[in-house]
Amino acid sequence: MKPTFNYPLSIQTVELPELAQHHVSMDVLRLDLIHPVISGNKWFKLKEWLRIAAAGGGSHLITFGGAWSNHIIASAFAAREAGLSATGIIRGEKPARLSATLSAAAAYGMRLEFITRTAYRQKDDPIFLAGLSTRYPGAVIIPEGGAGEPGIKGSMDILREIDSSPYSHILCAVGTGTTFKGLSAAASTSQEVIGISALAPPYHFGGYARHTPELLEFMNHFYRTTGIPSDFVYTGKLFYATLDMVRKDHFPPDSRLLVIHSGGLQGNRGLPPGLLYF
Repeated sequence: MKPTFNYPLSIQTVELPELAQHHVSMDVLRLDLIHPVISGNKWFKLKEWLRIAAAGGGSHLITFGGAWSNHIIASAFAAREAGLSATGIIRGEKPARLSATLSAAAAYGMRLEFITRTAYRQKDDPIFLAGLSTRYPGAVIIPEGGAGEPGIKGSMDILREIDSSPYSHILCAVGTGTTFKGLSAAASTSQEVIGISALAPPYHFGGYARHTPELLEFMNHFYRTTGIPSDFVYTGKLFYATLDMVRKDHFPPDSRLLVIHSGGLQGNRGLPPGLLYF
């Protein structure tokens, strides 16, 4: 069974003083609104993998992620809806208490297998993958984050399902790079696709999945002024970077920006209460 999504995709215009001052317009593609669990770009990266499983008669999915992985919870839900069983290979030793993300994934029927961080680093090694295939014959193994050619192909549909022609620049957060590659492949030659890395120093606020009071203050201010919630791993940093680039005149006057909200808000549940207003 295919999950029910909110279509057509919603595009929200953002009006902020710095945008007007620099003669730049900005719209946000609200992929966070398409589904409460398979949020944002997660569906687009997963759907071709699910098609491969269905075409090959597969009944089991295996994928990878950490304790607060948006991909893990989306994969668990999508597998259940598709009538497939699923195993999540989880980075790190099993904690005394599961994160909210892993608890939900388990509730959706995903079997959680915890491995050491050292072993997890072998997740792309052919020998490691061969061992998984031996243990789970016929399983479809999805790389972390839905990466790979099927994930890229599915991500191309993000722009294909809207009229993206008016935009001069398309911006997205980058983790595995899968969505960025799909957007780049689908964009026209006149459009610039910009990826804001969650790993690279300019806007990572201390490192991957880390945050600072400055970032959380920005996220709260952005939410109060636009009504758009963001997460501290990807989209909060994306919106911060976009507006910082506007202030620094990275974009020529009359540029039209489309910023991809890739969802993943459940990761905020790892924050102590009271740090975010949404």
